[in-house]
Amino acid sequence: MQDVNPADSDDVLGEVARSNSADVDQAVTAAKAAYAEWAATPMPARGDVIRRVGGLLEREKDSLSQLMTREMGKTLKEARGDVQEGIDFAYFMAGQSRAPVGDTIPSELPRKFSLTMRHPIGIVGLITPWNFPIAIPTWKMWPALLAGNCVVLKAAEDTPLCAQRLVELVSEAGLPAGVVNLVQGTGEEAGAALVAHPDVRAISFTGSLETGKLIAAECGRQMKRYSMELGSKNVTIVMPDADLDLAVEGIAWGAFATSGQRCTATSRVVSLHPEFADALVAKAESYKVGPGSDETVDLAPLINRTQRDRVLEYIRVGKHDDGATLLTGGQVLDEGVLSKGNYIAPTVFTDATPAMRIAQEEIFGPVTTVLPVPDLDAAIAAANSTQYGLSASIYTNDMTAAMRAVTELEFGIVYVNAPTIGAEVQMPFGGMKSTGNGFREAGPHAMDEFSEWKAVSIDFSSRLQKAQFQPGE
Repeated sequence: MQDVNPADSDDVLGEVARSNSADVDQAVTAAKAAYAEWAATPMPARGDVIRRVGGLLEREKDSLSQLMTREMGKTLKEARGDVQEGIDFAYFMAGQSRAPVGDTIPSELPRKFSLTMRHPIGIVGLITPWNFPIAIPTWKMWPALLAGNCVVLKAAEDTPLCAQRLVELVSEAGLPAGVVNLVQGTGEEAGAALVAHPDVRAISFTGSLETGKLIAAECGRQMKRYSMELGSKNVTIVMPDADLDLAVEGIAWGAFATSGQRCTATSRVVSLHPEFADALVAKAESYKVGPGSDETVDLAPLINRTQRDRVLEYIRVGKHDDGATLLTGGQVLDEGVLSKGNYIAPTVFTDATPAMRIAQEEIFGPVTTVLPVPDLDAAIAAANSTQYGLSASIYTNDMTAAMRAVTELEFGIVYVNAPTIGAEVQMPFGGMKSTGNGFREAGPHAMDEFSEWKAVSIDFSSRLQKAQFQPGE
């Protein structure tokens, strides 16, 4: 496979292997061979390896950021943030290696001690997207390793070199051979083979809802664990009393950072503020678009021409099928230095209704839609009107409105006076409804995805004791 710079189609980073089912089988075989020893390694020792990887990521932060910008396209400042998430989470999970795990639980019987403990699942498959090529693999890999599993990572075909460099650093940190294994290639070939492999006992996937459904069906057929982070249609509510400058700054950042290619991107704004839409347009039109390697650039290219054309089709739908009003943007930018990249101007629609496709379907580009509503009840109803529920926010100085949003919005992540993007590694990350299937990444709950709970009871009474039976029965 060719690895091409999204900002310059003439810049080919290299040719990357296209793994097939035989390659996946070899990776799983290597993981099986390493599993017993790794599972028997004390958790603090596993944590020490993860901590060392964090240090290596710090050492390589600049070079990794440069590689990421060239391979994925995002701006250098965003690439640095991507790597920093992997660093922060490595240190967080290393700390978790010495934190309490499980509970001691009183038994109803005398001289009987009960407790819970975690147990690794075995071999787990990680399938990750291209938009956060370091952060998302590490969000999955660190808790999977800390729980005692061995890993096969199927990296996104658009960012193979970032994944390769990450795995090289994991090896340099001293992880035993076979504990982490990398396969490249397409989802249809390598990804499908990994999901179907009978020795892979769990799949962690971040990607589209459509692909997630296919993975869930196969995992259900084999009765294997699966964790899903799927589509989203995030929303911010702007109340009449909101700090307008703060709201515009946060929503523009939420909508257009990474050119909208974030699962938490602010793709809808439910507005009660009469001046908001015009202020957002002014902000969007102030952004500089160009190659992410230019430190002065605000918006970088989309990942590839296919994604660019998909976003353009949604813009056409918004204008012609939905009948929303296009306030700014909507066109390809292809002059001068932009001619060989995948650029779209930051785009704002208004006069939209919750039923429109641009207000319901994930676009994954630099497009946001303003939905005017009359009151807070209508705002919350509009916000909750999609099948997704990942991230939401509200801008207001009214405590009643803020608390209603916090309690009534059907989203796994809710912010007050902050954008929908900006997850922190110590907080659980995940969504409701069709956004996922209930597991949370990051935070102290991250290991739930990658471990089984074991209930242990130790009877030292020296006699048979029957739970739930009366004495003497």
